[in-house]
Amino acid sequence: MKNSFSILELILVLFILSLVITTFYFKPYENKLLDATNRIELYLKQTRYQALIDNKENKEDSLWFRKRWTFKFFNCANDKGIYYVIYTDENKKGHPNENESLLDPLTKKRVYSSNSCEYDENRSKYVLLTREFDVIDTNITCNSTKGLGQLSFGNDGKVYSKLSTYENRSQDYEIKNSCYIELINKLGQKKTIKIEPNTAFIGINK
Repeated sequence: MKNSFSILELILVLFILSLVITTFYFKPYENKLLDATNRIELYLKQTRYQALIDNKENKEDSLWFRKRWTFKFFNCANDKGIYYVIYTDENKKGHPNENESLLDPLTKKRVYSSNSCEYDENRSKYVLLTREFDVIDTNITCNSTKGLGQLSFGNDGKVYSKLSTYENRSQDYEIKNSCYIELINKLGQKKTIKIEPNTAFIGINK
């Protein structure tokens, strides 16, 4: 009767363990990250569509462009992670409220959260990137803000990395090059979404 493992048996055990860990630990994180990426891609396209059908231009309002449909990332309070909101800033105060946020046409829920980042039956759970998908950070290559970043869409297909606070400056911060949104999960895995200038074409970067 043997009292110890052979080297071959030890290698076999380690191989099986690594296979189990890879299958049952890393895959759920990868799938969650992909789900988050697919959802954001879908919501970005919906934001672009809203901008195309909802022309905010008003020559009698020198700050009309601040009402452009916007997809914006935020930090949750108390280090609870990150979330995003899709909204049109009708009161032009620079921060979204629930009534200004997009109503998801499929779920009939608001694409919105407050910075408490709590689940709410009237709000889309998909906006809670950390709580729902374990996404802990984002990186937007065209970010012009002091925060995590945003993208605003014009009805002409143009995309803006920020909205000016100055009157009659509707074309400020238009992106001129491809912009990339990188999502990073707890394991450091990454997925990237690409947004093109001029056309606002949106797709997952392979």
